[in-house]
Amino acid sequence: MKTRYILAFAICCITTLTALVACSVSYKFNGASIDYTQTKTITISDFPIRATYVWGPMQSIFNNRLKDVYAQQTRLSQVKKGGDLKVEGEITQYQQRNKSVSADGYSAQTELSMTVNVRFTNNKNHTQDFERSFTATATYESTRSLNSVQEQLVTEMTKDICDQIFNATVANW
Repeated sequence: MKTRYILAFAICCITTLTALVACSVSYKFNGASIDYTQTKTITISDFPIRATYVWGPMQSIFNNRLKDVYAQQTRLSQVKKGGDLKVEGEITQYQQRNKSVSADGYSAQTELSMTVNVRFTNNKNHTQDFERSFTATATYESTRSLNSVQEQLVTEMTKDICDQIFNATVANW
């Protein structure tokens, strides 16, 4: 009787193991859901600054980060023009404003914001085309000068906006 239970347990284990080995599930941890049999290339245009207030290095920080995101998280080849996917736009806003006031009536924190307008074209499926703005903000203590925190905050906001653009264009969640 004991042998029968051991034999049944062994058969059950072998059957389960065989089923697990035979099944294959594919997960993409980068979030991209691209049919690489259809979509092979992407064109990412440089985004000029069209904002009233300008910090010079912001344009190259943004453009390099955006191209890096697609290079690191997809298998798409980046081409100068004629890509299956096309991402273009401009940096439309870069501004700072007081976020909070201290008890003595002076600004305690300042909020920096950046907005980018994006036009996305999917030449393989035009129902996914869009034009949309993406915004990110960062806060710093008003006791610090903008010059001392600007590069770090622009880098953080750029990362946030590029992730938003990536998710809107190829993640399709």
